[in-house]
Amino acid sequence: MKLLYNANIHTLDQANPKANAILIARERILAVGERDKLESIADGKIEKMDMKGKTILPGLTDAHIHIQHYALGLSKIDCETKTKAECLQRVAEKVKQSKPNEWVLGHGWTQNEWDGIFPTKEELDAIAPNNPVYLTAKSLHAAWANTAALKLANITNDTPNPNDGAIERDASGKATGILLETAMGLVSDVIAKPSIPEIEEAIEKAQSVLWKMGITGIHDFDRRESFMALQSLNAKGKLKLRVCKNIPVESVEEANALGLKTGFGNAWLWIGSVKAFMDGALGPRTAAMLEPYQNEPNNKGILNMDGEELFEHARKAADVGLSMTVHAIGDKANHEVLNAYEQLRAYETKNNLQHLRHRIEHVQIIHPDDAPRLAKLNVIASMQPIHATSDMFAADKLWGERSKFSYGWRTQLNHGALLAFGSDAPVESPNPFLGLHAAITRRRADGSPSVEGWYPAEKLSLSEALSAYTYGAAYTANAENRLGKLAENYLADLIVLDEDPFQVEPNDLLNMKPSSVMINGEWVLQS
Repeated sequence: MKLLYNANIHTLDQANPKANAILIARERILAVGERDKLESIADGKIEKMDMKGKTILPGLTDAHIHIQHYALGLSKIDCETKTKAECLQRVAEKVKQSKPNEWVLGHGWTQNEWDGIFPTKEELDAIAPNNPVYLTAKSLHAAWANTAALKLANITNDTPNPNDGAIERDASGKATGILLETAMGLVSDVIAKPSIPEIEEAIEKAQSVLWKMGITGIHDFDRRESFMALQSLNAKGKLKLRVCKNIPVESVEEANALGLKTGFGNAWLWIGSVKAFMDGALGPRTAAMLEPYQNEPNNKGILNMDGEELFEHARKAADVGLSMTVHAIGDKANHEVLNAYEQLRAYETKNNLQHLRHRIEHVQIIHPDDAPRLAKLNVIASMQPIHATSDMFAADKLWGERSKFSYGWRTQLNHGALLAFGSDAPVESPNPFLGLHAAITRRRADGSPSVEGWYPAEKLSLSEALSAYTYGAAYTANAENRLGKLAENYLADLIVLDEDPFQVEPNDLLNMKPSSVMINGEWVLQS
């Protein structure tokens, strides 16, 4: 039994918001309150720890992460640089360390942070003539490859575009080395895939990186290999993050046949929702829009399916008790998803099915007519605050005046929708304190674009933002009876901070990190 006392505890429990002590028995919280009272109810040997006034919060959950991609990406070139030249320099250094013909992999570039123009294969060819190079964009919806990589993938100037994707070509029809959406698979499919044990090892190592950011739980959006690695870690007792595992829409038929249901699993690893993609992303201009992109009258992005097709997938999931979660960034994509969810709610009612906790991932821009529909349909807005500060200049450039309807956390909250916050790592840093800063300031670390922030009407309070990383994430994962606050009989997942985030300047959040982290009643990080 553990007693943490002399602490500044924000329980995020409305019935008991503040306390100075917490009593933990095995993996659960026995009581939260005053030290004297907790000592009086303690039974048996007590391990007492003076927290010396430090702040304790519930563990934070990243409600949208690609854990396999993030974990493996920790060993790739970091291409998130301020200039293209710096990115090319990092690639050149990696090439020097690599054997001829060995793949050189990286992630994180975005042309919108450089000169706004997509880079070319020739720029990579000049520094890597003997190595295939494949660099995924920050959005994970575009990739930059050199000639050697294109040759291995048998991509020529005449290769047709795959469905829902594009091989970018210059004015003469020559492939430039930029691959959009499904065209990325033409190259990624010829790269040797890591084995399940390799993915397992990478995820196990990544856990400690996430703990240091205050993350004790995640909602994972990677696929079969990630699920297998997570199951193996769980079976060995090495999984030390709470994982809500979403499954790809391509598996909905098999899930239906098996009768797989949302919530199946244990307190470490359980099934979440069926994940579908409605469109692309802002960066490569593939997010599906109702009206064209600025200065691109023929480009409304890529819509992968309409609401009718999505409903057919959702119906099969609902029949066995699986909720849906759909990637939708553009306003057209969000409109179609909401149409499908409207049909789905009617279907659930007609067939006496449970009204499940469906969600939309990103909700990055939504037409004002559609904004109230998430709340009306009881659909969760699973959003990533850090996207707003990363994307704001690109959004202004590509969406123009429509940007005022983007990243609308306050709008969704005011309409009555539940928010669940994450990062979309490796698209962004999974550090939730960066997300909290973005949510309450709508400013970058350098203070841009202004003191007020970008479309400041959408800012949240710190308590509202924290709720989205705790209760909102727990509710979305059907785990609100065991996670998301510090209360009696809840799992003992908590973080210890040297400073109180409610008492510091907003910019101080950018450097905030826990000194200690407890998961399941055991310290996984301790100073």
